[in-house]
Amino acid sequence: MQKRKNDHVRIFAMGGVGEIGKNMTVIEINDDLFVVDAGLMRPKDDMLGVDIVIPDSSYLTENRDRIRAIFLTHGHHAHMGGLPYLLRDIQAPVYGTKLTIALFEQLLRDTKASGKARTNVIDPNKDLKIGDERISFFRVNHSVPDAIGIAFHTSQGAIVHTGDFKFDHTPVDGQKSDISKLSRLGDRGVLCLLSDSKNAEIPGKTPSDSGVGESLEDHFYFAKGRVITALYATNIHRIQQVINAAIANRRRVALDGRHLERIVGIATKLGYLQVPRHTFTTLDKISKRKDQDVAIITSGNQGDPVTPLINIADGSHRNLKLKANDLFIFAASSTPGTEKSVTKAIDSLMRMDVQVIYGDDVHVSGHASAEDLKLMLHLTQPKHFIPIHGEFRMQKEHADLAHSMSLAPHQVFLVDKGDVVEFSKEQARQVDKVPAGQLLVDGLGVGDVGNIVLRDRRLLAEDGTLIVVVTLGKRQKNIVSGPEIITRGFVYVRESEKLIGDATQIVEEVLNKSLDQNISEWSSLKNGIRDALGKYLYDKTKRRPMILPIIMEI
Repeated sequence: MQKRKNDHVRIFAMGGVGEIGKNMTVIEINDDLFVVDAGLMRPKDDMLGVDIVIPDSSYLTENRDRIRAIFLTHGHHAHMGGLPYLLRDIQAPVYGTKLTIALFEQLLRDTKASGKARTNVIDPNKDLKIGDERISFFRVNHSVPDAIGIAFHTSQGAIVHTGDFKFDHTPVDGQKSDISKLSRLGDRGVLCLLSDSKNAEIPGKTPSDSGVGESLEDHFYFAKGRVITALYATNIHRIQQVINAAIANRRRVALDGRHLERIVGIATKLGYLQVPRHTFTTLDKISKRKDQDVAIITSGNQGDPVTPLINIADGSHRNLKLKANDLFIFAASSTPGTEKSVTKAIDSLMRMDVQVIYGDDVHVSGHASAEDLKLMLHLTQPKHFIPIHGEFRMQKEHADLAHSMSLAPHQVFLVDKGDVVEFSKEQARQVDKVPAGQLLVDGLGVGDVGNIVLRDRRLLAEDGTLIVVVTLGKRQKNIVSGPEIITRGFVYVRESEKLIGDATQIVEEVLNKSLDQNISEWSSLKNGIRDALGKYLYDKTKRRPMILPIIMEI
């Protein structure tokens, strides 16, 4: 069928720009909305008590009837971890490759959201027709297998979304990026390229994962005791390389972490992991084996390598206690916000006289560096370009790379969350903004923790709390008992008796003065206590504890 010649195209990111994680991009073609990824982000240090951060999808909820499909580029939580929450309000089919859908369905079970998604497995070699739109796919290399990029074909040209990618010419699984398909897309006309920016600041090419396998085998060969490897549970290529190194050195492998066990089970069942029989053992059986016959792979409950690293370093890990001859391999990179924790933990391990291997020797990135990004631009030859998936400085560096590839400033758009880029007659301009931001997930609550709650939590963490308990006589309008002051995280009471005594007297004076003036509303009394006590405590300590007056009436 002849493609109509008046497609109206708009593109905007709901997450994944100006930040690492929480990736979500929306492609709007005429009246249809197509969502690419719906990820999560780990909370920043000042988001106390928050479990995860997901995109604010209120715009999508309001336009739920226009959403034709949700596409997942690969199986990382930064790209699909927010989708179970989105599907509470939106009923749209979810598309992904075989492994990606399997990992997503496990995520639905983990979040008790099974049955809320219509999942569809796609073949990257076959196009998909949804309504009037044709969508095609191309394989890319990444740190999780079965990763893809997506092309939306419009009358103005293709919209190409790379997902997370790198070009690996000697991949562990033999599945290379589909360079020929990318080249054909470029020859036929790419209206806009949206490309991964995370490693834009790193010059050269991202190394192949195959070199890590050789390095791991060398480290296993020279290890005198157990070999413990911490990695991302979804880095199936790295897991395969650790297993291969263990087999080559006649070691049995034990898995530590329920999430890791599930991922390994899925990958093995689907054929993405090749594990000979009798390779695995269990943690409770390794004590019966010689240390030099044991290898352990560990990952956290969320599939991260940092949690077990920290727990092992401070001795709080339930299953693993290090020995002097152990070799610890941190086969991962630290994510933004975890650098200090990782460095401190590695330092602690070395103080135990444990050999620690980390860095490029045992891990390479799954993201394209500068020369790979330039190759993507060269292959696709886009008329317009939007750098995505990265903090602003990474997007800016990626934009500069595009300029060096002859793209003019008006052809490149540095967008923030919600910025809309509109395409008309193959011309592009930034037009308006849709609501976009973030929702904080704390336990079962989604979005009920905001700036005010976070401010209170920071206040409690920094200066503690001070509770004032007092009982008033309802008829006599007098103090029956108290005031009693209880502190937590503010001062050590036994060494601050005068401060607490003076604070008690101030509360008593405030209450007596208010009662004499017939002020008996609890809100007025509480505000009076907070104001007077807050001023006194700051003058004396330069701290601002949270003051919680509790007034009872008899």
